[in-house]
Order: sequence, then structure tokens, then C-alpha cells
Amino acid sequence: MNENIEQQDLNEILKIRRQKLSELQQAGKDPFVNVKYERTNTSGEIVNDFENFEGKLVSLAGRIIARRMMGKASFCNILDQDGKIQFYIKIDDVGEEKYEEYKKYDIGDIVGIKGEVFKTHTGEISIKVKDVILLAKSLQPLPEKWHGLKDTDLRYRQRYVDLIVNTDVRDTFIKRSKILKAIRSFLDSKGFLEVETPILNVIPGGAAARPFVTHHNTLDIDLFLRISPELYLKRLIVGGLEKVYEMGRVFRNEGISIKHNPEFSIMELYEAYTDYHGMMNLTEELMSTVAQETLGTTKIDYQGQEVELAAPWTRITMIDAVKKYAGVDFNEIKTDEEARKKGKELKLQVKDASTWGEILNLAFEEHVEKNLIQPTFIMDYPIEVSPLTKKKPSDPRLTERFELFMTAREMANAYSELNDPIDQKERFLKQVEARDAGDEEANMMDDDFVNALEYAMPPTGGLGIGLDRFIMLLTDSYSIRDVLLFPTMKPRE
Repeated sequence: MNENIEQQDLNEILKIRRQKLSELQQAGKDPFVNVKYERTNTSGEIVNDFENFEGKLVSLAGRIIARRMMGKASFCNILDQDGKIQFYIKIDDVGEEKYEEYKKYDIGDIVGIKGEVFKTHTGEISIKVKDVILLAKSLQPLPEKWHGLKDTDLRYRQRYVDLIVNTDVRDTFIKRSKILKAIRSFLDSKGFLEVETPILNVIPGGAAARPFVTHHNTLDIDLFLRISPELYLKRLIVGGLEKVYEMGRVFRNEGISIKHNPEFSIMELYEAYTDYHGMMNLTEELMSTVAQETLGTTKIDYQGQEVELAAPWTRITMIDAVKKYAGVDFNEIKTDEEARKKGKELKLQVKDASTWGEILNLAFEEHVEKNLIQPTFIMDYPIEVSPLTKKKPSDPRLTERFELFMTAREMANAYSELNDPIDQKERFLKQVEARDAGDEEANMMDDDFVNALEYAMPPTGGLGIGLDRFIMLLTDSYSIRDVLLFPTMKPRE
């Protein structure tokens, strides 16, 4: 019954607003014909520097979010990108005709105002209006009469409304922009060159993921949305660009969760003549510097957990981490058969063909990840799950790779990059075998990348950071959808 009443009320509001627009248009005052409005200032400039603006004539524009009518005078709040500011309008100051027009404005309408800056007797910085004009008519009412949009699903689908009514959401995305800017500034200061590589790939490579497939009509070939820019960036290292990075979208045809969206932002960088230890040092410095610059602190409160980003961070091998949290020392396990037996004891999803390295990785994922709250580098991954990484000279079963974890989530991935073209081709072939056996996330053969390595790639360290997860951390956002302006959503029926 209540839902029917609310729908009837909404229908009446929509009807009234359209009628108001029609009347304006018939009177030759269609707000949508306005093509420009000259603003002298924003609300933030005036509020933050009132002493220099007091008594001055200014021009602002924004959305009406609240108002109080008092006969021949009215207080009204408008919202622009900086925030909100109050204006005071009197019939004596704007004239009867203009005041009567103003009285017909609605919450949500976009207006331009000109007036004098002053402070009310209650101390609120305001604008005493000399002129007001309707710039755009809102035909839809704002949700819940400005008490906020609470429906999470609707917030993601109608982000434009979410940004209007939820100031914390606006703050998150403003902060996102500042974080990305700080990352660029840090890398630029270190001599890295920002580059752009193809998003449409003939071969999806650089990560273990299922790609999106499309088709190019003129060339009559299938193309893939990139799952990683890695292989192109390493081609640039071969070409002599010794420090490169790229920030942009990648696409993976996988599940959706609070940690995953089919398209997300990544930053990958590659530096010649260093290794994964150099990448650890760079990661510590980058993340702590960005936090300090954007938040003013390296102590982060994330969902009730305090995380300290100041260096140094914990560094531990995967084998030692599994020994610590699962009580199993994989250094003492010598064969795949022994590993499979131990994996079953740990209640892992062990297959008949599972290898020592695969089971070590499973044990880590099941028993270790959930414990890694403070920044922790997990080092020396098995070769089976690291097809683009250099082997450890001391143990060919392992590679010079780390992943960074905090708040029980992977935040970054880095290698001492494999630059042996013969070894790389052999690993690609093993990935092709896995793919032929049904692993849709296994890498494809990339002959051109192998050819590039044959021209000699110097020793290189590479790093990939999931930007959305890093931004989630710095903005205390629970879901990845909270830091994506337009997350992927299934269309409503």
C-alpha cells in the first residue's frame, strides 16, 4: 500500500515538474537554451577565503539542494564541485517578477546567481542575491529529499545521482584522482617514462586470466581486450627505453565480487638493470609516499584495521610463510607424490597431476593469505605459477617473484623478469599444453615476444599494482565498486 502511495506521489511530482518546464518554454524562458554562464568563483574559493571576498560581487552556479521560503525572502543552498554555499534572496533585491520565477524552482534545478558575499548573524558565509537565473530544469526529484541515496545497487547504476546526494562519494573520487596524480608524480621524479600500449591484442598475454574476445571486420581476425600490458612494456625495454610505466584499464572475463570487476585499472612498470629486490624497495617508497602526500599520514585505517605503510615491510618466502601458518615445511617435501599427499592432509583441492609447486601455492592461498594484514612481501613463487619470471639460481623450482599482501588481499605483483628467450619459449609451450588440456587462463604462445627477447633484454625488474585496490585502501572503501565511477552491472530487465 505504501509503495503504491509513494509511486503515486512520484508520478505527481514528475507531472508537475514537466508542467513547469512547459510553462517556461511557452513563456519564451526555456532554461535549456542557455549555452553558457560566466562564473567568477566557486563555493570553495569563497568559503576558504571569506576575508578577501566579503562585500564583493561574485557570480556562482550550482544545483539547488535545499531552501527555506519565508514570504518575501528565502534562504537556499546550492552545490557545486567544491561543496555547498548558502544564498539569500529578497523580493526587494531582485524584483517581483524574478522572485515569482524563483519561487517555482525545484530542488535539483541548476541555477546561476550573482550577488554580494556576506556573513549571516549566525555566522554562515552567504551570498546576497542581486540576480538569479535557471540554467537547467531537473525533471526528476532527488532521492529521499536530500537524505542520501542508500540503495547500493541503485547507487552504482545511477552514479550521477549518487555523486549529487552523497558527499563522501564525491570525496572518494576526488581523492582517487589525487592518488593517481601522486603516483605519476612519484614515477616521473624517478625518471620513468609514461607510455601507452595496445588495448586490442592479437594474443592476450602477461597474466593468467580469461580474456574478452572481439572481432575486427576489415582484418577478419579475432582480437582480445588486453589482460595486461606486460609483454608490450618489456618489448620497450628491449628497444632501449630503460624505465617505462603505464596506467590504464585491463579486462578479464572473470567473476564479479567486492574485489573484482571485469575491467579495472592497473599500473605496470619495468626498469632495466634491477631485480625483484629493487622492485620491493620501489614499492615501499611509492605507496608510503603517495599515502603521505594524499592523506598526510602513512597510518591507514581500513575497515577497522590499522595498516602502517611506512617502511620497512615484512619480507618472507612463500615456503616460510606456509611453514609459519600451516605448519608444513615444503623444503622437506621432495617429490610431487609427497606434495599431493600433504596437500590432501591440508584439505586442498589436489588433482592427480598436481605438482609440488602448485600444491605449495594452494597451501599459501588457503592458509596464509587471510593472515596478512600488515604490508608483507611474499617471495619466491613456484615456477609453475610464474611463467614470465627468472628462476632462483639456488632452487630452480622457485622464481624471483614477490606479491605484496595487506588487509588479506594481493596489492602488487613483481618479478625479476625472465630474459632468456629459449627458456621463455619452453615455458610458453608448457602453458600451451595446459591450455590445450582445458586451462582457459593459461598463456598463449607469443612468438613475437620471444623474437624480441632474442634481440637481448637486459636484466629487468617489473612491477604491477592493482590501482583500484590501492585506492580502496587509501579511501577506506569496502568494495571495488565504491572506487569505480561506473562499475560493471547486469542490466535490469
